This record gives sequence, structure tokens and C-alpha cells, in this order.
Amino acid sequence: MGRAPSKVGVVGAGLVGLAVARRLAQDGHAVTVLEKERDVAVHQSGHNSGVVHAGVYYPPGSLKAMLCRRGVELLHAYCTEHELPYREIGKVVVARDEVEVRRLREIESRAIANGVPGVRWLDGAQLHEIEPHVVGAAALHSPTTAIVDYRAVARTLADDVRAAGGEVLLGSAVIAITRKGTGRVAVVAGAERHAFDQLVICAGLQSDVVARLAGDEPGPAIVPFRGEYYRLKPERSELVRGLVYPVPDPAYPFLGVHLTPRIDGSVDIGPNAILATAREGYRRGDLVWRELAGTLRWRGTRKLFREHWRAGVHELYGSLSKRAFVAAARAYVPDLHAADVMRAPAGVRAQAVDVDGSLVDEFRISQLGPVTAVRNAPSPAATASLAIAEHIVAGLRASSRGGE
Repeated sequence: MGRAPSKVGVVGAGLVGLAVARRLAQDGHAVTVLEKERDVAVHQSGHNSGVVHAGVYYPPGSLKAMLCRRGVELLHAYCTEHELPYREIGKVVVARDEVEVRRLREIESRAIANGVPGVRWLDGAQLHEIEPHVVGAAALHSPTTAIVDYRAVARTLADDVRAAGGEVLLGSAVIAITRKGTGRVAVVAGAERHAFDQLVICAGLQSDVVARLAGDEPGPAIVPFRGEYYRLKPERSELVRGLVYPVPDPAYPFLGVHLTPRIDGSVDIGPNAILATAREGYRRGDLVWRELAGTLRWRGTRKLFREHWRAGVHELYGSLSKRAFVAAARAYVPDLHAADVMRAPAGVRAQAVDVDGSLVDEFRISQLGPVTAVRNAPSPAATASLAIAEHIVAGLRASSRGGE
């Protein structure tokens, strides 16, 4: 991306891909988004919790922390400009005992260091004032944590790309990528061939597969975890006013079951985290043998399972037992009962796992000549999507200047 406009391809019409494409198109570049599905935000971007994270948990100075805080600023302004719903309903992170209270103090320190506005410590009585049905020894309150409709955000981003002269080609699955020196990329998507000066891969659940097409190996592999939810029946939605989260367990890689009001007024409980038998396996019966075999062959997967098999058994039991699932939420909301909930749609998380079995927690973006690959974009990627786009485009500009 030198001084003259260039042709840039973006693989993936989720939030990150569309945000990157919008920024490039508005900068005057000829942008083509290649998306295998017939709509935008079909996978992670359209199956997430709808939460705009304030940056409470992330290590100060990390890319996650910086892009999350910048992303909140940009997303709030974007939703205001486009009259998209954005509701600051707040979040409480609830500690149940003294061990969790000590962990929560560490989270409080991170939140303050990250500049999360309005964060304050609550004792049990103060927690009750904010959330009358929630119990705990203490809590951390983040009043600016918000909820949005990310599918609506994605559709608006796609409209922006088109308005700036870019293309969003749906039903265009990328099947081949060829790097031609340091400044050209040939891409086959469906029956069409494209030539780009730069290519940005934002393929979510398929990010490692598409990156390998460009020769970016080995990198982390995506191990898909299905997150299942229950939903409060409408007459019980008053049990929570805002978001209710547990204190994360440092020995367990996922956040744990929490209660999440949605922009439509419903309240979801979840998710758990169980291995998905297909990368886009949103239902229990979804199975793609080739994908499952690839997941199980990855050395990192086997090491991960050896370390966390007990937690995996617990998650599987919770997914099969409605009462066990609800019991996890009742630790925070005792008035909740199994009769108060019904099944809700599941999501699938693209969890990047390194060869040593460690879960990749930070955003990871690789550069291979003219190809930029987002190899890992975990939560808060939706929150940070506009800031991730800033970061990626700045990197493209820098690499282009270096090649002049």
C-alpha cells in the first residue's frame, strides 16, 4: 500500500474483515471482500454474546487491552453515528469466597491500569443494591460495559464498504492463494480469479486453513469449542439487570457460565465449552469427520486435552444435564431454577492452540510478504474490531513504505 491506491483482498465478512475492508475502502483503495457464506457475520460475529467488553480482564499493555479500550471508543461512536442500539447496562464480576476475592482484587488492578471508566469495588450489600437477585462476598462493577447487535453492526460495515466503492462478494469460498514475489497475490475464490497487491485473511473458524493456503505454516491450529446456552423464560428476565460474570479460574482456560442480557430483552445463561465435532458445528449432531480428525491429529490438541481433561469432563456433564448447567448459574442467582430456562442457540469459538498445547490468548497477526493473516482473534475481537482494523491497516502502510 504505497502512495497510489492499491487492490486489496480481504478474506472473511465477519466483523474484523469488514472493519478492515471499510477502513481500506475509505482510504481510497480498491477492496474486494471474499466470503464463502451467502450473508455477512454468519459465524462467530453473529453467534457471540453481543457484549461490548470494557477491558477489565486483560494484562495492562497487552494488545488485547489496548485494542479493546480503543475499540470501545470507536464502536460507541460508530453505533451512535449509524443509530444502532448501544446499551450500557453494566457488568458485575462476582466473587463467592475469599479465594475469589483475592483474584478479583487482581482484576480490579488490571481494570484500573487499563483505564476502564467508573470501575468500583462492591461489598455484598452494595452488590444487592445493583443486582437484587445476585449474591456474593464481593463484586467489581463496570458500569460502561455494554451490549449491541453485532449482526446489525456487520451489515452496516458491509454497506459502508460498498458505499466507498468496495465489493463484498458472497458465496466466494477461497480455494487457492499464490504469492507472487513480495507485491502480488493471486486468489481463486469459487470460479473466479483475483489479483491483489495485498491480501488480509480474517477467516475466523477457518483462519488456519486459509493461512496455510498462503504458505503461512505451521502457526497455531484452530480447535473449535461449542458454547451452549440456556435462556431465561421471558417472565423471569427480571432476575438480572445487567451482566453477571464469575471470577475467572486461572487453572481453566475459559471464562465460565455467566448471565447475559441481550439487546432484544432476552437473557442468556452460558456458555460452557465442549469440543465441537465440526468447525461450524452449532448443533450437537453436527459432525464433519475430516475436520474432527484434523483437530484430534494436531499435537497441540492432544497436549491440551491431557492437561484439561477433568475440566472437559465437567463441561460435558454440564452440557448433558440441564440441572448441572443451571446449578453453575444458581451459585450467583439462587432464585434461578431449572424450570425458568429453555434452550438457546449455541456458538462456536475459534480457539487457537499452539503446538505445545497452550491456548493462544493474545491477538496474533502474522505477515508473509503481501499476505497479512489474523491467526487468532479471540474475545474481545468483536468489541475491538474497528481498532483491530486500525492496527492492521497501519501495519500495511508501514510494510508498504518499507518496500518502496
